[in-house]
Amino acid sequence: MKYNGLLPNLPKELRVFIATFVIVLSVGYFTGLLFIQETESTTPVGIEENYLGNEEDEDAEVMKFKKGNREMLTVVHTHVLSMSLIFFLLGILVWLTKATKKLKLFLTLEPFLSIVLTFGGIYVMWSGVSWFRYIVVFSGILMTVTYTGSAILVLWQCLFPNKFKISGISSR
Repeated sequence: MKYNGLLPNLPKELRVFIATFVIVLSVGYFTGLLFIQETESTTPVGIEENYLGNEEDEDAEVMKFKKGNREMLTVVHTHVLSMSLIFFLLGILVWLTKATKKLKLFLTLEPFLSIVLTFGGIYVMWSGVSWFRYIVVFSGILMTVTYTGSAILVLWQCLFPNKFKISGISSR
């Protein structure tokens, strides 16, 4: 089965449907990043403070308390499941684009590693291995870069298909 370059060869209605899905998915993804920014969890110190609390800092503007085991399991569980589904669906679309196999492998496999490192890393850091906060930041950034690259690749080929069409593949 030939699937490389199938996306730009799909009928216009399907490409519009897929582009709309990726746009709405991206609104949700980037809204989540705004939430992370609001909780000041964009730095290693901010991440650690968000999950381990800042009760000893008398000058803190916002008092934060260490999250409990049940709360941590809920955060990890829900994020691993939902992010896996997001990257699975986006990955299917990436595999239908016209791009190199190496690029597709990176864009579709890396996010799963980042999910484990980011949310597993948050749990490990919460458990007492504080240097894991750096891994959480790095893997979170890499996950976002990969998401952005995948979404742009899919959107670009949905919106500008003539640049990527392969002769011999019919859209009907």
